[in-house]
Amino acid sequence: MERKNSPPTPTRRGANEERKPGDPGGSGGEAEAAEMGTYKCCIFFTRRFAPGEASTPEDVRTLFTRFSGGTPYMGVDELRRYLAATGEPDGVGDAEMDAAERIVDRILQGRSRTPRFGKPALTVDDFHSFLFSEELNPPIRQAKVHHNMNAPLSHYFIYTGHNSYLTGNQLSSDCSDAPIIKALQIGVRVIELDMWPNSSKDDIDILHGRTLTAPVSLMKCLTSIKEYAFVASPYPVIITLEDHLTSDLQAKVAKMVLEVFGDILYYPESKHLQEFPSPEALKGRVLLSTKPPKEYLEAKGGTMKDRGTVPKFSKGENEESAWGREVPDIQDELQDANKHQDDLLYRERDVDEDEKKARKNAPLEYKHLITIKAGKPKGSLVDALKSDPDKVRRLSLSEQELAKVAARHGPNIVSFTQRNLLRIYPKGTRFNSSNYNPFLGWVHGAQMVAFNMQGYGRALWLMNGFYKANGGCGYVKKPDFLMQTCPDGKVFDPTADLPVKTTLKVKVYMGDGWQQDFKQTHFDSYSPPDFYVKVGIAGVPSDSTMKKTRVVEDSWVPVWEEQFTFQLTVPEIALLRVEVHEYDVNEDDFGGQTVLPVSELWPGVRTVPLFDHQGFKFKSVKLLMSFEFV
Repeated sequence: MERKNSPPTPTRRGANEERKPGDPGGSGGEAEAAEMGTYKCCIFFTRRFAPGEASTPEDVRTLFTRFSGGTPYMGVDELRRYLAATGEPDGVGDAEMDAAERIVDRILQGRSRTPRFGKPALTVDDFHSFLFSEELNPPIRQAKVHHNMNAPLSHYFIYTGHNSYLTGNQLSSDCSDAPIIKALQIGVRVIELDMWPNSSKDDIDILHGRTLTAPVSLMKCLTSIKEYAFVASPYPVIITLEDHLTSDLQAKVAKMVLEVFGDILYYPESKHLQEFPSPEALKGRVLLSTKPPKEYLEAKGGTMKDRGTVPKFSKGENEESAWGREVPDIQDELQDANKHQDDLLYRERDVDEDEKKARKNAPLEYKHLITIKAGKPKGSLVDALKSDPDKVRRLSLSEQELAKVAARHGPNIVSFTQRNLLRIYPKGTRFNSSNYNPFLGWVHGAQMVAFNMQGYGRALWLMNGFYKANGGCGYVKKPDFLMQTCPDGKVFDPTADLPVKTTLKVKVYMGDGWQQDFKQTHFDSYSPPDFYVKVGIAGVPSDSTMKKTRVVEDSWVPVWEEQFTFQLTVPEIALLRVEVHEYDVNEDDFGGQTVLPVSELWPGVRTVPLFDHQGFKFKSVKLLMSFEFV
C-alpha cells in the first residue's frame, strides 16, 4: 500500500541514548512488560509476543559448511578463501594486518568469545555476525576512487546542487551558508549562487531574487565554500553564478573571489577552452561558471514583497511525505512532451536594462575568472545543442525544455554532451523545492543534473544513491556508450530498444535494528511491526520496476528469504532501490530506505544499512541481502 499522507515524525532514540528498562514503552511497570514483548490491548488486557530473534539463514549455513570444509569451525585460512571467492570489500583489507585475521578477532571480541584452544575460529553464528556487519561486510565499494579521472570534465556526471543557499522552499525560506556546507559535506561538487545587489546597491547579496527569501552575504558563502570544499572529495568544486549585478559590483565580485580562493582558483589563460581539463588535473581547485538568469518569478511590476504577495503552502505543498511522490517514468514524460512540440525555442528570461548593460560591459578581471562559460544561443533548442569545434561551453535547460527536445532529438543531446556541459534545473513551479527524475538527464549524457538538496523524497534518494559510486567523490565517469560516435556519425539513442546486458538476482533474507532505533509502540500500539520490503531498479524505462516481499507480521526481526530477478539493458547507470514499509490498514509506515549503484554492488551476501526519509543513516537498522550477476 502506498502512502497517502505525511507520516508522524519518527520517534527515534538519540544517537548516544542507550536502551534502558523504561525506554521502549514508557515508564514504570510498562517498561518491564515492553522488554518482555507485551503490548496493552485495552485497559484490562495485554498481548504478549515472543522476543524478536531469528535463526541464521539457510544460505548462510550452506556457505559456512562449504568454506569450513564441513567442520563446525571456520578458521582464518578458510575465511580468507571465502573473501577471495566473493571479492573482498574495500575497507576490510589492512596493510598492517591480514583482513581475515582482523575479522575473526573483531567478531570474537564483539561476541565476547575467546578462541577455542587458542586458535581463533568462527562458528556458524559468528560467521552470520560477520556477514551482518555493515562495517566488515558493506554492499558496495567504499571510499575508493576507481574510475579514470584523467578525461575532460564533459566525460563525467557531476554531483550538482540547485539554489544551494536556500534552507527550504523557493519563495520564502531563509538563505544561508548552512545548506552549502551540508551539500559539500556529502560530496556535492557544483554549488549555485544567485548574486543580487544589496538594498544599498554597494555590496552583493545571495538570494532567490524577487521573492521573500532573506539574503546571505556573498563573502560568507565564498568563505564557507573554501573551508568545506574538499572535506568529502579532493576533486574540483564548480561555483555557478547567476549574475544580476552591475559592472562595478562584478568587479567587486572578482576582487572577493581572488581574495578568498587565491591560488586554488583555476582560470585559463586563453579566452575560450577547446577542451575542458580533467578532474585529476583540477584536484583541489575551484572553478567559476556563469549562466543566463533563469529566475522563474521575474515579472514586471516589482517583487513579490513590493506587491504584497505572500506565498502560502498547504501541508502537502510545504513538506513532502516520508516517501515523497513516486518518481515519474521518463517514458511518460517524453510522451507528454511530444504532445507539446509547438514551442522548441530557447528562451532567455526577461532581463532588465541594467543587467543587459552589465553583461555587455562586464569588467575584464571578472570575465577572465570565468572558466566554464554559458552560451546564450538564440533560436530553437535543437540549434542550441550544436557544438562549436573551436570551443566548449555550458548550456542550461529546464527539466521541461529537456523533455521537449529529448522527445524527438535525443541523439542531438547525447552528441552535444560528449564535449560540452549540459546543466538541467528544476522547473519553476517546484516552489516546495521538490525534484524530478534525474534519469531523463543522465540517459542523455547531461553532466549537471541540478537538484534541490535541502528537500527529501524518492527523487533525491536516487540522486544521493547515484553518487555513492566511485568512492563518493562527486564525479562518476559516463559509460562508454554515451561517449562513442559510430563511423556513420550516429550516437547512442536513448529511445532505442536495447538487448539485455546482464541479469541481477537480489535476495532479501532478513532485517534487524528497528527495536534499537525506535520506541516499541512507534509502528503499532498493540503489536510488533508488520514489515515488508520493496526492491526494484531505477534506470532507463525498460529496466525500471519495483517488486515486494510478503508481509511478515508481528516481528521486530523479520525474515523473508525471497529472491527477485531483474533483467538490465543499461546496468551502467541503473540503481537498486530498497524501501522497507510497515503494513497498516490505513496507511503504511516508513521503515527505512537506501539506493545503491548497481555497477558498484559486491556479489555475495552483504549487509545493507538503511537511511531515514531525510537521508540520514539509522544507527542500527539494516537488511541482510545477497547479489548475484548472471
